[in-house]
Amino acid sequence: MRNWIKSGGDEPRLYGTRSTTCYGGSSTRWRGVASFACVLALMALAAPFGHARDRGQYANTNPDLKAWFDGLRSGKGPCCSDADGSALSDSDWDSKDGHYRVRVPRYGYAIDGQKQELVWVDVPEEAVIAEPNRVGRTMVWPIYGYMGVTIRCFMPGSMT
Repeated sequence: MRNWIKSGGDEPRLYGTRSTTCYGGSSTRWRGVASFACVLALMALAAPFGHARDRGQYANTNPDLKAWFDGLRSGKGPCCSDADGSALSDSDWDSKDGHYRVRVPRYGYAIDGQKQELVWVDVPEEAVIAEPNRVGRTMVWPIYGYMGVTIRCFMPGSMT
C-alpha cells in the first residue's frame, strides 16, 4: 500500500505507461502500412469480379429499339432501359377515368422461393410515358424502397 501512495495514488499521470525505449517502434508503424497494403491488394483482386458483363442476352436486339428504350423518360425521370422494366399482361393493369393502376409484386426480391404476393399500385400521372408505344406491350418500371413499391415509369399498351 505504501508504493501506491508514493506513486501519487489517484492523481493523473503525466506520462503514459508505455516504456520510452525505442525498441520495436518502427515495427508497429509498418504493421499498419502492411495492413493497408493487404486491404488494397484484396480490393484489386476482387475488382474484376464486380464488373458488369454482356452475356449476349441482348445480342439480337434491334439497336434503334434499344436506343429508344434507353431514352425513355417520364415526369419522374429516365426509365433506364428495357432490362429494368417489366412487361405486364392485360389482367395486370387497368384504366379507369384516365388513371392507371398496375399489379406488381409487393417486394423486389423473392422470399425463400415462395410465390410473391401481387398488389395493386396506382400509377402517378407524372409516371405515364406520353410518347407512342413502339413495342406494343404494356410495361412498368417499379421502384422498391422502404416505403413500399412506387412506379417510376408506365407505358400503356393496347388492351386487347
